[in-house]
Amino acid sequence: MTTITVNEELKAYIDPLTSDEYAALERSLLAEGCRDALVLWGDLLIDGHNRYGICQKHGIAFNTRQNETFKSMDDVHLWMIDNHLGRRSVSDFQRGILALRKKEILSARVAQVKEAAPAEADAEASTASAAEPPLKRDVIAKEARISSVTLGQIEKIQKTATPELVQAVKTGVVSINAAAAISSLPEEKQKEAVAGGKKELRQVARQVREAKLPPKPEPVPPPDDATPDQITIHKLNLKIAELNEERDQLKKKVQHLTIALAEARGGQ
Repeated sequence: MTTITVNEELKAYIDPLTSDEYAALERSLLAEGCRDALVLWGDLLIDGHNRYGICQKHGIAFNTRQNETFKSMDDVHLWMIDNHLGRRSVSDFQRGILALRKKEILSARVAQVKEAAPAEADAEASTASAAEPPLKRDVIAKEARISSVTLGQIEKIQKTATPELVQAVKTGVVSINAAAAISSLPEEKQKEAVAGGKKELRQVARQVREAKLPPKPEPVPPPDDATPDQITIHKLNLKIAELNEERDQLKKKVQHLTIALAEARGGQ
């Protein structure tokens, strides 16, 4: 019988299934058996942690297969990331987190190449770039099937959001767009917004965005000796400036709504 070792850190590398997802998987395995082989690297379990646990619990037979392409734990992590990104059920936030992890691993590899052989850095970097995908944000985002803007927002959330706000994003209580805005607030303000629920989060996000808008300039009065025609022209120019300001604000609102709509569709 094959010896299987479970590494808890590796098991936790990908977000765990929800209770509903786990229950659905358990029902499927009980009804149909374990059709997909568990992936091993030596005796280390790489893919199929949930299936392995359920099979052990109920005595369900399973098969294993070796992946002999791995040379390091980074290779394992990259394989796990790409494997998970290929699944349709993964949320946009999860996709962004995985994409950022991939970017971090690939960036570290490039840095290691340069440190190992400074004199041959250019040649080695060219070889690395041919073997690995480019590290540009838009390329990483495209591979994860999210926009570059969304990936930037997720990166901001990852760096500055409180655990409570991150959990709210993961569970769909708040959108990525709104969470990115709220994450710029002090920790206590973030926690208060999360405690207030979905409506409070939307309101706080709107307030943060509005606070970042530039103040409207004070209208300049016409000169004291202006003629009636000059006064009329001055009023028209003020009206044009006001309409242009309203147009710009509407454009920004449309951009926010477009991002929010894309996130909502991605979560369906």
